[in-house]
Amino acid sequence: MKVLFVGGTGLISTACTRLALERGIEVVHLNRASGVHPMEGVETLVADVHDEAAAGKVLAGRRFDAVVDWIAYGAEDIERDIRLFRDRTDQFVFISSTSAYMKPLGQWLVREDTPLANPFWDYARGKIAGEERCMRALREEGFPITIVRPAHTYGDWSMPLAVSSWQRPFSSIARWRAGKALIVPGDGQTLWTLTHNSDFAVGLVGLLGRRQAIGHAFHIVSDEALTWDEIHRQTAAAAGVECKIVHIPTDFIAACRPEMSGRLLGDASVCLVLDNSEIKRFVPDFRQTVPYAEGIKRTIAWYDADPARQEVDAEMDVWMDRMIAAYQAFFEKSRVELGG
Repeated sequence: MKVLFVGGTGLISTACTRLALERGIEVVHLNRASGVHPMEGVETLVADVHDEAAAGKVLAGRRFDAVVDWIAYGAEDIERDIRLFRDRTDQFVFISSTSAYMKPLGQWLVREDTPLANPFWDYARGKIAGEERCMRALREEGFPITIVRPAHTYGDWSMPLAVSSWQRPFSSIARWRAGKALIVPGDGQTLWTLTHNSDFAVGLVGLLGRRQAIGHAFHIVSDEALTWDEIHRQTAAAAGVECKIVHIPTDFIAACRPEMSGRLLGDASVCLVLDNSEIKRFVPDFRQTVPYAEGIKRTIAWYDADPARQEVDAEMDVWMDRMIAAYQAFFEKSRVELGG
């Protein structure tokens, strides 16, 4: 089997590439640059997929059993991909997101048929638009679409905490090791699903080339749903530090840091318990093998193995100090004024 990954060098796609190679699948990457995280055994086609003419040139004469676009976002990206891959693949996999589900949720268990509607986050609405265009292409012209909705997936270089630095995840561990606290939105009891990238890879690779998966959407997620407080406790234990956290209402954080409002109000503050029976039915060898307590130990060990990886987001660190101080001052003022 021959597959094309558009992208292929990110946190999730790297794990999928590695597993696909182990299973004897021929993997080709389409990337803007040939030297980005090169992997032995992978052929790299150099072109920016957003430059459709350039991408079409390097894809000329090629056909794939499956194509996975790891970087497609909204309907415009799907329109381009339909033109590029209409006659070049037997299966096209759109990587969507569980953030697309209706907020607020109407029931505690989220299945693949839960309605898609997120008024809080542009990112989620873009993924919804991408899914809608995919399904229209399936209905109108038989474009062989499979939709995958990852939840919060992590691995060696990610730190899956509710309020943290996306670019420099080690910042959270650095704060704890400096004796500072981290922010947990709400009361910390919201349930959240975390999946190790190596487990995700089993589900994704198992869907490739599977004709029966055409027209279906899949969660590829673990069996484990932990509260945000428990996630922080297990992370602190892995780092060998005291779990110092401050609970701050989500709407208070969003008001003080508007750019975080979509991610918090439209995603992290909502319980995310996901049914994964569909992926298990289609890919029988998919199961959770890495519980969070073990996975986060691997992440911390990866950072601790090389001080060069331990970059700190100074701006985020200062902001978090100010945010905690502002909330505690507000809390104390309110307590005094209201006679608490």
